[in-house]
Amino acid sequence: MINLIHTISAGESSTLEFKTNFCNEAIETIVAFANAKGGKVLIGVSNDGAIVGTTLNEETVQNWINEIKQKTTPTLIPDVDTVEIEEKNVVVLTIQEYPLKPVSYRGRYFKRTANANHLLGVSEVVNMHLQTFNSSWDYHTNNHFKLEDISFEKIQLAIDSINENGVNISESPLNFLLKKDLIRGEKLTNAAFLLFTANDTVMTTIEMGRFQTDIIIKDTARSQTDIISQVDQVLNFVKKHMNKAIIFTGDAQNTQQWQYPMEAIREIVMNMIVHRDYREAADSIIKIYDDKIEFFNPGRLPDDITEEDLMINNYKSTPRNKIIADIFRSMGLIEKYGSGIQRIINYFKEAKLPKPTFKNQSNGFVVTVFAKINNLDTQNVPRNVPRNVPRNVPRNAQEMPQEKRLQLIIQLIKKDTQISMLELSKKIGVTHKTIKRDIGKLKIQGVLKRIGPTKGGYWKITEINNYINKIEDE
Repeated sequence: MINLIHTISAGESSTLEFKTNFCNEAIETIVAFANAKGGKVLIGVSNDGAIVGTTLNEETVQNWINEIKQKTTPTLIPDVDTVEIEEKNVVVLTIQEYPLKPVSYRGRYFKRTANANHLLGVSEVVNMHLQTFNSSWDYHTNNHFKLEDISFEKIQLAIDSINENGVNISESPLNFLLKKDLIRGEKLTNAAFLLFTANDTVMTTIEMGRFQTDIIIKDTARSQTDIISQVDQVLNFVKKHMNKAIIFTGDAQNTQQWQYPMEAIREIVMNMIVHRDYREAADSIIKIYDDKIEFFNPGRLPDDITEEDLMINNYKSTPRNKIIADIFRSMGLIEKYGSGIQRIINYFKEAKLPKPTFKNQSNGFVVTVFAKINNLDTQNVPRNVPRNVPRNVPRNAQEMPQEKRLQLIIQLIKKDTQISMLELSKKIGVTHKTIKRDIGKLKIQGVLKRIGPTKGGYWKITEINNYINKIEDE
């Protein structure tokens, strides 16, 4: 009894709940405990831990047990103890974790999370059932997929990649599928179709866009091929729209540095493809902005892993798609399970960039990476620009990417260090306000300085000047 009083004083938790009387909510909690790690429901204790007691007769407890049996599927029968505390009866209903999940209460499924009962959605119910059998969705066969839907050439390329990674596989593509559980009983698994589909499929759709603003899109692409090929497709699009800076080291050979650490970007893309919930109708989406990239993927974090757990590496990860993860690991595309988030954080820390954010959003998960105030995109500085007329200025220069305007401003100032902002706005074809904002950014970046007053002064270009000279001399 002393132990029970101590337990009550600690309050409700992931394995303990108080009820003043037996009711349907008590049965819901028993089901939630059975679908989690088990727990106790104390009847006769209020939410704040006060002992209020419950009235019992000879048949009360047995009636409760019968009601629990009738309203749960599979049938649950808790252990029951009656304890007298402060001359009041408290009934302790103890239920163990049920081995074959999930258990339902009148067709509804609950799971204990922290000190509350969480109503499970359809996908969560399916996941819980699959995990009970140490399985995953991609392991199961699909009657809609036929052997002719996949490419044996792609299978052979995967085998070659695995062999290059130190494993000796001599089987034919068909035997490889059988050995890896990618085909069973002449039926393709979901994993086999996603890995080696011969044709594009909406199941793997990844939408990609380069955004100037939330509503102005400069470039788009869509990938709907097999998920192995998607790795390079997605990375190529992201790299296409990432700035690459020239780092002046003083050595004969200057170095190049991407706007974001490529190892981290690759890790994020891998996680998107391997851990995506392919049962969801939503597409994966990548949005690239001037100062950040957002990666949205269908499939939320598991209930027992919080966003805070990710940041401090306090979780044990289980791949959502075990077969896909195993093939990617065998090919050397991923290293091991469960450490990707921490590696991403470390890559950004080493690059002295802001820490990425990770959060559930709607029916999916979003990773956002941020750039610091960047130096100019010096990868594409226009070459041999005429003295007075900028090259390739679009008719609506106001919608020109800012980085391109900055490059043109530098070119024009190099030709005439006393050029005014008004003259710059006329030559480039944008408003005076836009030029003023662009000049301000160049000053913040340390690329441009104003020497002397507005009238009679001049512009001074700093270290990037050497690079522009080099480009024009080539």
